[in-house]
Amino acid sequence: MNQVTSYAPALDAFSKGQAVRAQEYLGSHAQVQDGQEGYVFRVWAPNAKAVCVMGDFNAWDESDHPLAPIGGGVWEGFVPGLQRYDSYKYAIHTQDGRVLAKADPYAFHAETRPGTASKIYELGGYVWGDQAWLEWRKANPIYHKPLNIYEMHLGSWRRTGEDTFLSYRDIARYLVPYVKEMGFTHVELMPVSEYPLDDSWGYQCTGYFAATSRYGTPDDFMYLVDQLHQAGIGVILDWVPAHFPKDAFGLYEFDGGPCYEYADPRKGEHADWGTRVFDYGRNEVRSFLYSSALFWLEQFHIDGLRVDAVASMLYLDYGRQDGQWCPNLFGGHENLEAVDFLQQLNTHIFQAHPDVLMIAEESTAWPRVSHPVEQGGLEGGLGFNLKWNMGWMNDLCHYMKLDPYFRQFNHRDITFSLMYAFSENFVLPLSHDEVVHMKGSLINKMPGTDEEKFAGVRAFYTYMLTHPGKKLLFMGAEFGQFNEWHFEHSLDWHLLEQERHQQLQGFFQSANQFYLAHPELWELDFSWEGFQWICADDNQGNCAAFLRKDKKGHFLLTLCNFSPVHRAGYRLGVPCPGRYEVAFNTDDPAFGGNGLGDLEPLKSEYIPCHGLEQSISVDLPPMGAVILRCTKKFPPRRKKAELSPAAKPAAKRTSRKKAPAAEESSAQETKRPARKPRASKSGS
Repeated sequence: MNQVTSYAPALDAFSKGQAVRAQEYLGSHAQVQDGQEGYVFRVWAPNAKAVCVMGDFNAWDESDHPLAPIGGGVWEGFVPGLQRYDSYKYAIHTQDGRVLAKADPYAFHAETRPGTASKIYELGGYVWGDQAWLEWRKANPIYHKPLNIYEMHLGSWRRTGEDTFLSYRDIARYLVPYVKEMGFTHVELMPVSEYPLDDSWGYQCTGYFAATSRYGTPDDFMYLVDQLHQAGIGVILDWVPAHFPKDAFGLYEFDGGPCYEYADPRKGEHADWGTRVFDYGRNEVRSFLYSSALFWLEQFHIDGLRVDAVASMLYLDYGRQDGQWCPNLFGGHENLEAVDFLQQLNTHIFQAHPDVLMIAEESTAWPRVSHPVEQGGLEGGLGFNLKWNMGWMNDLCHYMKLDPYFRQFNHRDITFSLMYAFSENFVLPLSHDEVVHMKGSLINKMPGTDEEKFAGVRAFYTYMLTHPGKKLLFMGAEFGQFNEWHFEHSLDWHLLEQERHQQLQGFFQSANQFYLAHPELWELDFSWEGFQWICADDNQGNCAAFLRKDKKGHFLLTLCNFSPVHRAGYRLGVPCPGRYEVAFNTDDPAFGGNGLGDLEPLKSEYIPCHGLEQSISVDLPPMGAVILRCTKKFPPRRKKAELSPAAKPAAKRTSRKKAPAAEESSAQETKRPARKPRASKSGS
């Protein structure tokens, strides 16, 4: 059997950086040779002197079962008699005489830490039941749909009484009904690709094709995804193509020297993180990463990838001082190879699956991150379809932590985001990054008494849900966890024995359901047509008010009071005359509030306010937010001067002065019938 001829096209595509499913060729795969069942192994190690396979089956002999070079730096060999779960590594014999024990970069399964060996595992046996979800996903692009993500770490969301991990299947048992009941549309999992150190939370991974064995087998992870899909919950996975750890068994200097990483240390290492940077200009590395991304989307039916640390990929001087980095060929600090890699990555992904999500965690002002690639290079977009709004997150968290008195001097923190809100397709994240390393939990960021802390969480979450952009919330915030997140322990579920935490959880559930039920809050997330300021400059009152609109012109009016002052009779401009009712109030007693706020409908009055002719007087709770809707529109009322035919002639007899042109124009305008707003055609 001539393996070289049989797989020549796959090897050629891999060597040219064009492979997108390289794991179907490289790694270990069941095969029959000369009537014997076994596994064929293929590994890329271009600078190795020799490569062997070692494992339990040969007492970990470094010289037994040698592989043969077949071109392009790839080595191949067949080992008979192996079975699923057999452990193995590659013995890489380097040019300088060392023997390195390396895990298989393309393995589908691995030993649970502290073990580091790869395990034989064939995929394809799991029977999926999520066809209805995949069809719905294809027919419902996320741009004009609600997206409310529950970010979570599988190892610490919930644990057993002995403080040990739940399995993928046990997590499904608890997680699926909880997320559905709480009104989230998706879960985002911190990386599950195999990693050696718990403290890295998965962001320094060694197995780019292996779901971590901490919680079970690859089939068990498929079961978790399948159960979420069958309940109508999407699954997003964090994916890390920015760097990898320097563990001896991993990708680090795989064949004795720089292989997956840049050879130049000024490009190839993040000293602050203790990691190596992928060589985005090397074809075989590109094939590896393209294939890994597509692997999770196809084999595990993942609905989207959140690409971590994109900024560290884009800039050659990221985390480096002068003299520690080298400019690109134009003298700039942009990593042109990484830019091209990301553009090609997103092109490959969307050509194969146009209905998935590619989300960039990019913390700078790099332009057009979520714009189409089109012409490519620095002039083109990076090709993601969503981007985390890190600026909004930083501003909001800064504002939340301030004593309300000082918020008046930092009012821009809650308004500045609208200066750029529609420059990208943004996700608003309140993520794990903001509840670790002494930053405090969400509720503990709030100043004041315990009652004010709970009220503050309710007000800020309502502001977040009504602000343009998709949403993301890290686990634990929804029931008021006081402790910072600790990866090694379960969330503090015992808090739900207390009424105030039950009420806060009930608030999040109600707020999420309200969000899902109102297209005004998500149908035009990425366009000015879906947003209008009513009041952006009441810094002394710590208040802000704005409209959110849907494609039909329906609107909701959000009014936030980020001060502990009860503002009865707060005058608020409204866009049209009518009857307004409170549709959602964070001070509802069911949520733990005091029940302040308007219970009866409010009729607009001809009192100009906020640049509008009509206004209402609102009872605005302290540290609270209300959402109002117009339940009945009134026809524009004609002024008294227009109602009396004799009024104008009388005015002419008593005054010889001609009315100013502006007044004449205004009078003419009021005689015209009011136009009905046209439904927006943007994005329809």
